Amino acid sequence: MQGLTWVAPFLGILGLIIAYFIYGYVKRQPNGTPLMQELEGMIHTGAMAFLKKEYFVLVFFIAIVFLLLGFGISWKTAIAFVTGALCSMLAGFSGMTAATRGNSRTAEAANKHGQAKALNISYFSGSVMGLAVASLGLLGLGFWFWFYGGNPDTAQYINCFAMGASSIALFARVGGGIFTKAADVGADLVGKVEAGIPEDDPRNPGVIADNVGDNVGDIAGMGADIFESYVGSVIATIAIAATLSIGTPETLAAYIERFPTLKGLTAEAIKLKYMATPVLIIMAGLLSSIAGVFSIKVFQGGNPAGALRYTTFVAAAIFVALTALIVKSLGMPWGAFWSIFSGLLCVLPSVFWQSTTPQAPRSNGLPVNQRPVLRRSSSPGWPWACNPPIFRSWGYAWLPL
Repeated sequence: MQGLTWVAPFLGILGLIIAYFIYGYVKRQPNGTPLMQELEGMIHTGAMAFLKKEYFVLVFFIAIVFLLLGFGISWKTAIAFVTGALCSMLAGFSGMTAATRGNSRTAEAANKHGQAKALNISYFSGSVMGLAVASLGLLGLGFWFWFYGGNPDTAQYINCFAMGASSIALFARVGGGIFTKAADVGADLVGKVEAGIPEDDPRNPGVIADNVGDNVGDIAGMGADIFESYVGSVIATIAIAATLSIGTPETLAAYIERFPTLKGLTAEAIKLKYMATPVLIIMAGLLSSIAGVFSIKVFQGGNPAGALRYTTFVAAAIFVALTALIVKSLGMPWGAFWSIFSGLLCVLPSVFWQSTTPQAPRSNGLPVNQRPVLRRSSSPGWPWACNPPIFRSWGYAWLPL
């Protein structure tokens, strides 16, 4: 099982191919009346213009950091930084393209074919971003692990892949977030307060900017943020494994005494086993995600919130099974599995609760001109803030096993 890490970049390429075919499916759907097509074109053009301008500016930042890393540390580290940045940018670009093309097609499907078809198209258009993030992360990490993951001493070169992703996430999240909030509040103030027309009324030109902002902030920006968290957590695990303090016979013996399943292994073998584990885990995660995406075909006829919830549960169940298989095949301590499982338990109950609990309407009882300023919201999610400390503590309790 440990030797399967070389498959990681190829599995990432497979994920990108699947994302491309899903985008092709979405693109082939009818996109409505001429007015709908015109609005789609405006939103798509505005979103891509913002993204291209943002990336153009970021190229200079990337070039400067690349040279500093190359001359100051090593050119291998500098190249890893660039590949991380490029993968993050490509994930945002692909997700933005699919999302802006899927909006009018979802509306047309809802109008002509009903809820099931609309859910199908909207879900697949959004899944392009998710698969692009997971696949590009696996492609980049798998590539660098292929070259430098076979030796704990060379694993340091992988670290800057996460730094490149973090750099793009910083600018994309902040820049996109500022744009979307400014456009949202501006459109609401002009439309609701000054003109007295409903929200998202096509007579308000600011609505186009608002929709553009939603895409650049909540898709490209959040996608870059997720990509950074995704690769950062994996690389942090690899770095910890590569620097385990088991270099002396005494520390190695104490470590094996704590984890008897590792008995008979050298210090380097233990490090390599721990380094390979997160790569294998995200390979399992991508396969689980692909299965979860296509399971929407089974649930699309029911309640939309339920369909989204159940596809998440399908992916989680497959992921748990594959993770258990990986841990058992590697001969790892089972604490690694229980730690991952407890992380899922932090999330899945809140997913169920949030998708089944009715939400109180925003701005109830407020005059129209106050709604952009005062927004009433419910707090059904607050009780689930206790999930992480409870389940993570439970997971930590299993670590010595």
